[in-house]
Amino acid sequence: MTKAELVTAIAEKSGLTKKDSEKALAAFIDTVTDTLSKGESIQLVGFGTFEVRERAARTGINPRSKEKIEIAATKVPAFKAGRALKDAVSK
Repeated sequence: MTKAELVTAIAEKSGLTKKDSEKALAAFIDTVTDTLSKGESIQLVGFGTFEVRERAARTGINPRSKEKIEIAATKVPAFKAGRALKDAVSK
């Protein structure tokens, strides 16, 4: 599903216009991005949790030269699905 398809689906289910649905989706994405960039998590009961996870520094291998390289520690966004979402998908 593309963003445009998602906006259309939101508009159909909510009764909002496509323009309002697009604004709501953009606001949701911005809020999630801002919250995760602060290192905080967002928990939507029944749906899931958006959180920031830390990856430790590690040694990798350059596939072209086979040299060992150091990969720096980093923070990555993650999503953990809630029970209701898992149950809905597994049916």
